[in-house]
Amino acid sequence: MLRGVSMSINDGERVALIGESGAGKSTLISVLQHRYAADTAFVPQDLGLVGNLSVFHNIYMGALQRHSMAHNVLNLVWPRPSEIARVRPIAEQLGLGDKLFSKVGELSGGQQQRTAICRAIHQGGPALLGDEPVSANDQHQSRVIMDAITTSFDTVVLAMHDVELALEYSTRIIGIKDQNIAIDVAADQVTRADLDFLYMK
Repeated sequence: MLRGVSMSINDGERVALIGESGAGKSTLISVLQHRYAADTAFVPQDLGLVGNLSVFHNIYMGALQRHSMAHNVLNLVWPRPSEIARVRPIAEQLGLGDKLFSKVGELSGGQQQRTAICRAIHQGGPALLGDEPVSANDQHQSRVIMDAITTSFDTVVLAMHDVELALEYSTRIIGIKDQNIAIDVAADQVTRADLDFLYMK
């Protein structure tokens, strides 16, 4: 439970929430998601994928609200070429082009995580919230993901475990310790060493 937290996110900011496991990052992301759900794409830590559906269908679900129920049902049974053409470049961007019609449940954890990110990109909108969106991927893939996220959304707020990656891709760092905001600073004003205290007992 976060205590006495007050913060605002400005349009165009790329914010990284960092801190130990259990510090309150996921709680804060959840609060923001509930507050801004209507205008914000979301990548939850549990991903929220349907394992027996394909990568294509899971990505397509990001745009369900843009279509009629009849269109969505038809696309479930017989994917429309126009929808495949919209989804395929997003999947290819994150290295999933050859998995487009593989069942998500058969993929690795990293591939599943990238599928969830593709779904959020396909959903679109001005902002993205993500809870540890690169945790299951290696450093190379993590940078590919972060490049895709920061070019697809104007405003980004991510709970992250990788401090170096947070400093590289964020404009603002919010450090959480013991369910409180312990530091809130521009990313170019701190180093990794300045943030070590967040992980000390």
